Amino acid sequence: MLETKKLYMRFGGLSAVSDFNIKVEDEKIIGLIGPNGAGKTTAFNVITGVYTPSEGSIVFNGKDITGKPPHLITEAGIARTFQNIRLFHEMSVLENIMAASTLREKPNIFEAILHLPGYRKAEKSAEGRALEMLASVGLADNAKDNAVSLPYGKQRRLEIVRALATEPKLLLLDEPAAGMNPRESLELMDFILSIRDKYHIAVLLIEHSMQVAMGVCERLYVLDYGYTIAEGTPAEIKQNQKVIDAYLGVDNSGKGGSGA
Repeated sequence: MLETKKLYMRFGGLSAVSDFNIKVEDEKIIGLIGPNGAGKTTAFNVITGVYTPSEGSIVFNGKDITGKPPHLITEAGIARTFQNIRLFHEMSVLENIMAASTLREKPNIFEAILHLPGYRKAEKSAEGRALEMLASVGLADNAKDNAVSLPYGKQRRLEIVRALATEPKLLLLDEPAAGMNPRESLELMDFILSIRDKYHIAVLLIEHSMQVAMGVCERLYVLDYGYTIAEGTPAEIKQNQKVIDAYLGVDNSGKGGSGA
């Protein structure tokens, strides 16, 4: 589904991502892990069009999406969340979902301005689907609440559901367990597995919680100073000496560079 080939991202003379090659297959959950400053979020930003890579290519569903703007990448079928939750603050929970769903709805501007019957019918249909999505993740009772009034864990869940409302084939989650306690992290693991199975999507996630990464990912890529130092199953990664050294702050790569 997704493949990056010899991807580099440089800022001036500093390399945030170097020779990054990753493959994500249909309906697989893949993890991208590494210490702070390893280049994980930069890799996400390159894949989703926030940055144009300095070198290399990104192929999604057989099409080259290298350098395309974020809205076209979202239309192609890639959605994401962020380290810091980015909900629409002035909107309700339901309105957050409906706003995302307009990517596929593409309402007629003329009908929307005049609030014609065709637009009202489409809006009612979108509202029904949004309520159905909220019900499936336990947020139906919060539909009319202001999005930022929700507890932290529910805000995280809402951001993920909003991304799902764009009907992606690949969902990128940037540290979804950040700020969660152990119980919430366990619930999040079940949630990620359930949305993968319900919506038949692939998931690529960045995660600092090894409990979450090892618990839900079928394969892991490990970045350090922008380089991929290991790739394998959670069991293989857990025993990899380069990974252990990276998390303990021991640099055995000899490659240098700078992560972001």
